[in-house]
Amino acid sequence: MKIRLSFNNLTMSATLEDNPSARDFAAMLPLDDLTIDNYANNEKISYLPRKLTEDGSGPFDSERPGDVCYYAPWGNLALFYAGYRWSQGLIRLGRIDGSFKPLQARGKFPLSIKLIR
Repeated sequence: MKIRLSFNNLTMSATLEDNPSARDFAAMLPLDDLTIDNYANNEKISYLPRKLTEDGSGPFDSERPGDVCYYAPWGNLALFYAGYRWSQGLIRLGRIDGSFKPLQARGKFPLSIKLIR
């Protein structure tokens, strides 16, 4: 499945993983009333309207910029634009297709996420 993320007059697409959390996330789309903001120096975050299932979660590897993750303890999306390491509660939902440069724009913006196929 693919999604489209739009904020700050920019659009990115991402391909979702085939896992229970990613399917739960896709089931709640479209989402038009979210906000995306900076967190730390390597990610943007956005809080979802409800928590996602954690079924099938666990450690993963090959972490890299462009990953779309869910941080279960806080109930937020984490979109990484710089290096990071897996930590307890982090579930990879998918990866940005192509450039993740829009995530590097500093600031807080309205965010919409739609399923595109």
